[in-house]
Amino acid sequence: MEHNHPILSGLIKLHADLGGQIFENRKRAEKLAEDMKHVEAVIRMFEPSFDVRKISMKRRYKSNPWFKRGTLFSHAIDALRVAEKPLTVREIAEAMIHAEGAETPTPESVRDLIGGVNASLQNNAGKSVEKVGDGMPAMWKLI
Repeated sequence: MEHNHPILSGLIKLHADLGGQIFENRKRAEKLAEDMKHVEAVIRMFEPSFDVRKISMKRRYKSNPWFKRGTLFSHAIDALRVAEKPLTVREIAEAMIHAEGAETPTPESVRDLIGGVNASLQNNAGKSVEKVGDGMPAMWKLI
């Protein structure tokens, strides 16, 4: 099959790559599930009546290179305090990074920070911050 459009060709390659990643992740998930069954069997060797369904999954959070756990919201408030107008979550995150003196943050670390700042703002909406207007992306200001 011949594709004359370079964008279409790139999209086909991307689709194939994503399919390969899904396949590899499924194989990895099957291996991890098998490993969990082995661990459960060893737990039952020590405590036969133990209910392994009560073990909650441990979520792995990536640590933020600039801000300690629990300090994102206070840094976001600081960024809003010095702003002369309402800011988007991205603008708040960029102001926070700039205030910390980071020179070249990776796009992934900025994206992770934006997610954390957004969650913090949503959790505190109506308490100390509020959305301004109905547009997208949302603009935030101090109450």
